[in-house]
This record gives sequence, structure tokens and C-alpha cells, in this order.
Amino acid sequence: MNGIVSNPSDLAKLVGPDHTAVVTMELQRAVVGDLAALPDLRDAVVSTGLLDRAGAVCRAARVAGARVVHCTVEFRPDRQGSAVNCRMLAASNKLNDDRLDVGHPGTELVPELDLQPSDVIVPRHHGLTPFTSTGLDQNLRNMGVSTVVAVGSSLNVGVLGLVLSAVDLGFQVVVPDDAVLGVPIEYGDAVMSNTIALLATVVNSDDLVGLWQ
Repeated sequence: MNGIVSNPSDLAKLVGPDHTAVVTMELQRAVVGDLAALPDLRDAVVSTGLLDRAGAVCRAARVAGARVVHCTVEFRPDRQGSAVNCRMLAASNKLNDDRLDVGHPGTELVPELDLQPSDVIVPRHHGLTPFTSTGLDQNLRNMGVSTVVAVGSSLNVGVLGLVLSAVDLGFQVVVPDDAVLGVPIEYGDAVMSNTIALLATVVNSDDLVGLWQ
């Protein structure tokens, strides 16, 4: 299947639970939750209801038997192994202070995701995207995953990088357009229309929840 769906039966095949994983991107307390250092991103997440929809997709996936994988970011307090080699990482390092240090509550997933023992967490300690030099690719392949459903924040860099890497690695990618966003919102919409839509099958979260239920 080429990832382009024209009817519900095609989508059902694309996201069959036996070969699909929901992959969340940085839905952590210090990124989009109560300890967030970037108010613009947090406010956008709250105003759009993204976390509730991401949680609903994760719950439906578990019930159906699909995998749920959480991509998180956390750093050593001494920052060993983490390079500050671009403006975004420098700004993030300054704003987050110690909120994303290993063991800090800010690294925890937001409660809306309802973390379960069956979920897999793949942390990274460097860079901006979840596949590069982490165990994400091998974890997914070892679980028999061929379709990735990407949710989370943000379309500016993280989710975009997730989708690009997944496509490059040969995965089919599905993106619920109401369970991802960028800031400003209008910019995220432009990324969805002009980039993500060329790489992934774009759906609504209700479509997935309905199929998996």
C-alpha cells in the first residue's frame, strides 16, 4: 500500500493494529504541560485540545492492539552527550533550565496520555528529532511496525523531523491533523498543507478512534 487512501477500507488496512504504532512526540510536562517553559506552545496546545485528542488516539490504539511509543527528550544535568549547536537548542537550554534534566518531573509524559505498562518510551539526549541515533527505528521494527501514526509537538521541527525520518526509513506515516500543531498555528497549518500532506496520509483523530473501536 502506498499510504494514499481513498476510502475507509484503505485506511483500515493502512493502520491495521498488528503493524501500527502511535508515536507521540515530546508530549511532556516541561514541553506542553504544566511545567512548560514556552508559553506560546503550551497555550496553543490548550486552546486546540491537542492533548485530549492525542490521549484518545493512544487509548483507542491500546484497545485495538496497536503499539504506543512515546518519544521524549531529557538531558544529563552536566549536559554531557548533548550539543548546543544551533539557535533552537541554545534557546531551549536556556529556557528549560533544569526542567528537562533526567529525573525531573518535567520529563514526565502529560497525564492525558494515560501512560500504561504496555507503552514503550524512547528517550533521546541530543538533537531535535526522535529517530537519529536512538533506538526508535529498531524498536519499531522489532515490534513488527510498518505504519507510524505521528502525534504531538511540534510541526515546526520535531513532528516534521519524525515524519521525514520515518518516510526515509521506509515506514508508512499517518498524521491526525488535529493531534499535531505548530506555532504560530497558521504556520503549522501551512506545514501540514505544503509538506506533511506530501509525505503522509492526513486524517482526523476521530477517523482513527472510530476505526480502532
